Amino acid sequence: MFGGFFDVPRKRERLQQIEDQISLDPDFWNDPKASAPLLKEKKLLSIFSERADKLLQLKDDLEAALSLAKESEEFFAECENTAKMLEEQLNDLEIQSLLSDEQDGNDAIITINAGAGGTESCDWAAMLLRMFLRYAERKGWQATIYDEIAGDGAGIKSVTVEIKGEFAFGLLKAEIGVHRLVRISPFDANARRHTSFASVFVIPVVDENVDIDINPADLRIDTFRAGGAGGQHINKTDSAVRITHVPTGIVVQSQTQRSQHQNKDAAMGLLRSKLYEKEMEKRQQAKNELENTKEDNSWGSQIRSYVLAPYKLVKDHRTDIESFNPTEVLDGGIDMFIHAFLVNKVRAHQS
Repeated sequence: MFGGFFDVPRKRERLQQIEDQISLDPDFWNDPKASAPLLKEKKLLSIFSERADKLLQLKDDLEAALSLAKESEEFFAECENTAKMLEEQLNDLEIQSLLSDEQDGNDAIITINAGAGGTESCDWAAMLLRMFLRYAERKGWQATIYDEIAGDGAGIKSVTVEIKGEFAFGLLKAEIGVHRLVRISPFDANARRHTSFASVFVIPVVDENVDIDINPADLRIDTFRAGGAGGQHINKTDSAVRITHVPTGIVVQSQTQRSQHQNKDAAMGLLRSKLYEKEMEKRQQAKNELENTKEDNSWGSQIRSYVLAPYKLVKDHRTDIESFNPTEVLDGGIDMFIHAFLVNKVRAHQS
């Protein structure tokens, strides 16, 4: 049943090799730095193997239901439900099989920035934020907003969100780039059509076992009064934290946690991930797959267009995949675009 990208036998063979190494090497647990990558690989392979088993079970259930349906029509509904579940599991397994980069299994940090265009672009950035939050909700993932700067009239100028879930970074990295919206503006009294831009960048959350050297002397830590939503306590105390890494100029901040200590911990986590990403970019400058997608928030650089007027269409310009249901897409239905992006990425590497 399995073939192509799946290669279940090879993945299960690799899983068995890791399990044998863990059980036979008496010093395995004595070196956390050496064991962490293997344990991470084992976890991802185990998830893949469990989904493959579930897929096979659904296949057997569907065959049984089809056999019963030949005798009685009352089993048709069961056949349809099982077939739908089988298709969903198959899609999930195929997408997972395309994720082989070192950090694909990590949680993700998404940053959304409104482009030029004032209130229009700020409102568009807020719509993108909702799209990603709904996508995370559909996946059963956990989302935490660490920093949000409100727009002057509506929407948001920028926002940073951490998404925790299986293969969050591996999937969401497909969304890196400029997103373009075309619609009749709700802020224009003359009901004219407007084009707005917002950029999305995604980095992996760094594991604690990854060695990132942060010298406390290189940090400038400022506290300030948090703004926006968050409760009375947050808005009355200097609980928000901003950390500047002086050597690189990287600035991170968190203002949505209940205490200054929690915001500092969150900001340090963001800083670790950004420093790790910067180091990986230096090491892989020739490839530079992520940074090359960070383009100007302007015409011609977009990865995807969302057209709400005069017709309805969402088109990914990297894969030519289209949807004629923008409402579904903006409600988190972006798997079709992510899947196509990952397939193209694998094919490009194979060619």
